Amino acid sequence: MVILSAISFFLTQHPFLSWPVILILGAILGHLLAKWSGKGGWYGLILAFFIYGQLNIFIAHIFNALFLKAFGVIGTGVITHSEVTNSTLNDQNIWAYSAALKTADGQDVVTEFDTMSASIYPITNTIYIPPEGERFVIKYIPGFPRNFVIMRNLSPYGIRQVIGEDRGPVEKAANQLATSPANPDFIAEYRNALTAFLDKHRGDADPALIAQYQAALDALPHQ
Repeated sequence: MVILSAISFFLTQHPFLSWPVILILGAILGHLLAKWSGKGGWYGLILAFFIYGQLNIFIAHIFNALFLKAFGVIGTGVITHSEVTNSTLNDQNIWAYSAALKTADGQDVVTEFDTMSASIYPITNTIYIPPEGERFVIKYIPGFPRNFVIMRNLSPYGIRQVIGEDRGPVEKAANQLATSPANPDFIAEYRNALTAFLDKHRGDADPALIAQYQAALDALPHQ
């Protein structure tokens, strides 16, 4: 697992450098298999590895996140420094980060990553990075902790984001009900939204928010 983690780390942290390395490996493997089998079709691996080398630039962090989530152990980390770089991704500046990790056995590990190389689980289209100075949960392979995935939904910053996203349907239903307080469909939608939020976040949301939503639910007309 350590070797696999090290390889995945290289592919994730150095996607552009990985491209020629992957291409060379494909050429060597295709040549050896073609020579061993006497079938020239194996040279097609060069094209396959060439294409994968390009794709690796965009998907290496996804495979790395899935790998570490499945086989890693729990640790924690804190971003100790962040700064904007001159590079961009989708017209947004790429940020570089320094982090201090704490492994399950108490080892301190200093590492670096950037917006493009960050491995985060769950996989989303948006890159959610923890705020500087706040501890977050990671998973890593023992023996190579520098390669880690940020477990967003287990970390305080990620929990706050999920709660904020899940408040959306509640607030929408509340505003909708305010336009017509006697509408039974609006009442039912608001009740369902409140119930769903309370069932999901009663144990991790702000107690004041839970009390507010519970009071709103209790005040609704009975069905």
